[in-house]
Amino acid sequence: MLDSMAFVIFLVVVALVFDFLNGFHDSANSISTVVSTRVLSPKYAVIWAAFFNFAAVFFVGTAVANTIGKGIIHIDIVDNLVILSALSGAIIWNIATWYYGLPSSSSHALIGGLIGAAISKAGTSTLVWSGIIKTTVFIIVSPAIGMVLGFTFMVLAMNLSHNSNMAKSDKLFRKLQLFSAAVYSLAHGMNDAQKTMGIIAMALFSKGLLGNTFHIPIWVIIACYTMISLGTMFGGWRIVKTMGTKITKLRPMGGFSAEAAAACSIIGATIAGIPVSTTHTITGAIVGVGSTKRLSAVRWGVAGNIIWAWILTIPISAFISAVTYFFVSSFIQ
Repeated sequence: MLDSMAFVIFLVVVALVFDFLNGFHDSANSISTVVSTRVLSPKYAVIWAAFFNFAAVFFVGTAVANTIGKGIIHIDIVDNLVILSALSGAIIWNIATWYYGLPSSSSHALIGGLIGAAISKAGTSTLVWSGIIKTTVFIIVSPAIGMVLGFTFMVLAMNLSHNSNMAKSDKLFRKLQLFSAAVYSLAHGMNDAQKTMGIIAMALFSKGLLGNTFHIPIWVIIACYTMISLGTMFGGWRIVKTMGTKITKLRPMGGFSAEAAAACSIIGATIAGIPVSTTHTITGAIVGVGSTKRLSAVRWGVAGNIIWAWILTIPISAFISAVTYFFVSSFIQ
């Protein structure tokens, strides 16, 4: 059964479900600042974010998808069970963190799932350490860059508007935040949709359906951008409150600075083919913006809980994936 074409189709569907959940889970990242500053209502914010999630299909290639597809584990050991186990680990962790309102990384959950399944099948020799190291380094680098840029953008914004009163400043940055939210959603779509593309391409390549050269078919690209956009439209409301209000209180100037900082960081990583966490990046940017007031303006206890979720994402999703692999393989045998 696991080798049938019907099961490959099933895996593609499961991967698209993960893509939907990615958009659903990460929609809070795209809309939390613009909602918390009351620039857009939640209803219009998700539509705005979803539109630009999909629009990213016209702006970027598939460098991140190629990293996921052949840069985390050796593609020659990939089979349907490895992919099913990897997706199971990522989906279960995503649902758990959504339920508890923790903005964890869908990207790192997927990478953890791949690692756990690959080790279960053939040991650590199946891992592509260069890709894993590059990705895990950015668990620290990505929010750090977001924090520095968030702080920098906020300081610049405050200096440029220091002669303006609060009402005029808010009016200007409410308009600018529509632009920054759009660019951030574009960046989110660019990086995150590609991760599911890589998984689907792995499934197709392992069955010989892509020929001798690993590539991402156009129908996979369109399907993945569509599903992540639909997921964003449904929204992860539990996480919006954490991202938009619990870390620090934001005004339109701060929302603009955080979104612009995170977008710059994500777009740079996407061009370099690095699968970063949009969650980590926007959280770092929000902390950077909050710290321009005073360090006590950031609720470090909440930030600490989020960091623990980041640290645990790859090992726990890898563990769930490994358990799934052993359970299903034992059942089949």
